Amino acid sequence: MSDVSTPDPRQSRLFTASELLGYLVLAAVIFIVLPSVLDAFRLNLFGKYLSYAFVAIGLVLCWGVGGILSLGQGVFFGLGGYCMAMFLKLEASTPENTSIQSTPGIPDFMDWNQLTELPWWWVPFNSLTFTVVAIVVVPVILAFIIGFAMFTRRVGGVYFAIITQAIAAIATILIIGQQGFTGGVNGITDLRTLMGWDIRPDSAKTALYFVNGVLLFAVLFVAHMILKSKAGRLMIAIRDREDRVRFSGYNVANFKIFVFCAGAAFAAIGGAMFTLQVGFISPTLVGIVPSIYMVIFCAVGGRLSLLGAVYGALLVNWAQTTFSESFPELWLLAMGALFIAVVMAFPLGLAGLYDDYLKRHIDRLLAPVDRMMMRRAARKTSPKAPAPTAQAAE
Repeated sequence: MSDVSTPDPRQSRLFTASELLGYLVLAAVIFIVLPSVLDAFRLNLFGKYLSYAFVAIGLVLCWGVGGILSLGQGVFFGLGGYCMAMFLKLEASTPENTSIQSTPGIPDFMDWNQLTELPWWWVPFNSLTFTVVAIVVVPVILAFIIGFAMFTRRVGGVYFAIITQAIAAIATILIIGQQGFTGGVNGITDLRTLMGWDIRPDSAKTALYFVNGVLLFAVLFVAHMILKSKAGRLMIAIRDREDRVRFSGYNVANFKIFVFCAGAAFAAIGGAMFTLQVGFISPTLVGIVPSIYMVIFCAVGGRLSLLGAVYGALLVNWAQTTFSESFPELWLLAMGALFIAVVMAFPLGLAGLYDDYLKRHIDRLLAPVDRMMMRRAARKTSPKAPAPTAQAAE
C-alpha cells in the first residue's frame, strides 16, 4: 500500500513537457517571429491585439474553468485603461502645455466644460505608484462588490451574464454623461509622455509591444498557477457539480468571487497596456459590444485553454483588421460568418482542434522528456529517509 502522504509527482509539476513547449512556441511568435516580419505600424497593431489577450485569459478562468460567463469584462478593461489615461493626461496637462486655457494646469476637456480646478479624485493620479496600484485594485474592488452581491445569493448562469451586460451599459452611460470628468464620448486623448518618455514615436510603441509581451507571460504564469492549484481544481468541480462541492463543505461563493476578481485584474492590466500602446481610451471600449467581442476572442481560441485564448485574440483582431481593409463594406458580414463557422464547427475553438489532431502526436514525441521531468518532480516531493542513529548503526 502506498503512503497517502506522498504527493503525486504529476500534480506537483507546474508544467508538462507539452505545456512548456506551447509556451515556448508562443514566446517565439511574440518576441521573434512577429517583430521580424512586421513593420512598426503592424507591430503596434499586434501590440493592441495583445492587450485584448489579457481579457481572454481572464475569461478562460471565469468562463472556461469556473463556468461564469461575464458579458461585462469591458468595464474592467476600461477601468484599467482610464486609470492609466488619467496619469498620462495629468502629465501632459502641465501649466506650460495648457497656458492657452482659461484654467491652466487641468486637462483640456475639463477646461472646455468650465471646470476651474482638478477634481479631488483625480489628484492621486499624479503619482505613477498610485496609478499602478489603482489599475489593479479599483477593478478588483468593483468585481468583489459585484461577485459578493451575486454569488452569495447563488445568482449564476444566464442571469449573471445579463446583469454584467447591464453593468457594462450603465458604465458607458456614466462615462459619457460625466463629460467634464471623463472626457465624455471622446474619452481621454492626446496622451504624450510616460515619466517624460515620449510614447508617440514608432520606437516607443515597439518598446511598449515588448513590455506588453512580458506582462502577458507574467499573467499567463499566474493564471497557469491558479489552474494547477487546489482552487483551480475546485473551480472545475464547481463548474461541473456545484451542489456536490457545496455539500462537501466548501464555500462555493468565495471561489467564484476569487476567480471573478482575478479575471477583472487581468482585464484591467490589458486596458492599461492598451492605453499606453494606442494613446487614448474611450467609452467605446467599455460597453456591451466590446465585452461581447472579448468573449468571442476566448471562444474562438478555446475557452478551456490559456494559450488558445491568446491565439484567439490575435487571430480575431487580425481578421477584423484584414477584412475591414480588404472589404470595407462587407467586413462585418465576413466577421460574423467567421464567428458562426468557428463556433459551430469547432465548439472548443482552436485549442479543441489541437487536442483532437495534434496533442497525442506531440505527447508521444515528448514522452521521454515528460518522464524525465516526472522523475525529477518525484525526487523533489518524495520524503527523505531519516538519518541513521548510532543505535541503529550498532
